[in-house]
Amino acid sequence: MKNNVIPLGAKADKATVRRHNLSLVLRTVHGTGEVTRAGIAARVGLTRAAVSSLVEQLLGYGFITEWGKTSSGQAGRPGTVLKVARTGPAGVGVEINVGHIAVCVVDLAGTDRVRLVEDFDSRGMQPSRVLARAARLTARALDSAAGQGLEPVGAHVAVPGLVTGGTVRQAPNLGWNRVAVEGVFAQALLALRPLRALPVSSDNEANAAALAELWYGAGTEGARSFLYLSGEVGIGGALVLKGELLRGAHGFAGEIGHMVVDPDGRPCRCGARGCLEQYAGQAALLSTAGLGADAGAPGVAELRRRARERDPSALAAMERAGRQLGVAVSGAVNLFDPDVVMLGGVYRELSEWLAPAVGRELARRVVSGLWDRDRSRLRPASPLSDAARGSAGVVVREVLADPAAYGERGGSGPRRTASTAGR
Repeated sequence: MKNNVIPLGAKADKATVRRHNLSLVLRTVHGTGEVTRAGIAARVGLTRAAVSSLVEQLLGYGFITEWGKTSSGQAGRPGTVLKVARTGPAGVGVEINVGHIAVCVVDLAGTDRVRLVEDFDSRGMQPSRVLARAARLTARALDSAAGQGLEPVGAHVAVPGLVTGGTVRQAPNLGWNRVAVEGVFAQALLALRPLRALPVSSDNEANAAALAELWYGAGTEGARSFLYLSGEVGIGGALVLKGELLRGAHGFAGEIGHMVVDPDGRPCRCGARGCLEQYAGQAALLSTAGLGADAGAPGVAELRRRARERDPSALAAMERAGRQLGVAVSGAVNLFDPDVVMLGGVYRELSEWLAPAVGRELARRVVSGLWDRDRSRLRPASPLSDAARGSAGVVVREVLADPAAYGERGGSGPRRTASTAGR
């Protein structure tokens, strides 16, 4: 029956298979930290001859390096240890938030090599001015990266709002609507560095932070299904299930800050009323504690100091915000059943005081009962899980997925020479 025939697509040719295997070998070196050719062959199921050929190609690209000999304790010659190179391709992550801009450069091994943060209140400012400022900070980071032998192959921009197709459709706390973030940022950066255009991509800030948690934080310790909460002026959320980010049908999943906790409540910048961030966002926390809604990072530090001193206003503000946060999070947990809830952003700094109230609501409201029996499921996010690092990691993952695409471009790092092969 012709209508039931499933189109299978073209058969993979030798070049396609080799491209896949090249990625497999690079990801194996990346994932193990250090490994021999024989170790790679045992892990991926390729012959030693095939692995050696692929390793030589990656050495030629400058993506991996040889680091001396190791012995397995068995008969035979010791193997040469392979590691991901500390020079060559890198990713640039740019976080644009209400109170700051951050830029991070991460090398192929996943190590932070450059980090620049600039406190900056972008509310009410033209998007082009904000993006130009972010481009200037990025240009500084690129100069620093070049001095370390790194050649970033792309920049990924994270913004607290609805991002799709290179455009910020809506970012209420920034006041942005229909902003072509990728194009505007790329042009601003090109004006500063006209000799080489850097490819630019974009995403939601909480998504990028959750990916950083997955790749560099708790995910490396086995937490593969979690709800990540990004507490800033607004509240962002991202859900990772079995190691994959849940984006939703249109890429807008995770907007937990705009879950309604009081239908007749306070007006929100998004146009609705009673949204969670009006009761548990940074501005609400600081205002309730009597510190002023616009106190920003200094206000968060002061709130933490007062909480340590058992100040009644600070503790009451934490209790109220934690309770509302717990109500909303309980609904998300009942719906998606994650293993863990991560408190990120300013929530990580304040988790000592927020978590008890959040935990009580989870214990009361999650129908499985799992959150009553195991309070360790609610925890502060890793210090490594910020949106700039996660954004840089997106670019690095693209290189790991298809190293040939970057190695064949040329100019992506030092090639193997007699003087570097044995380092």
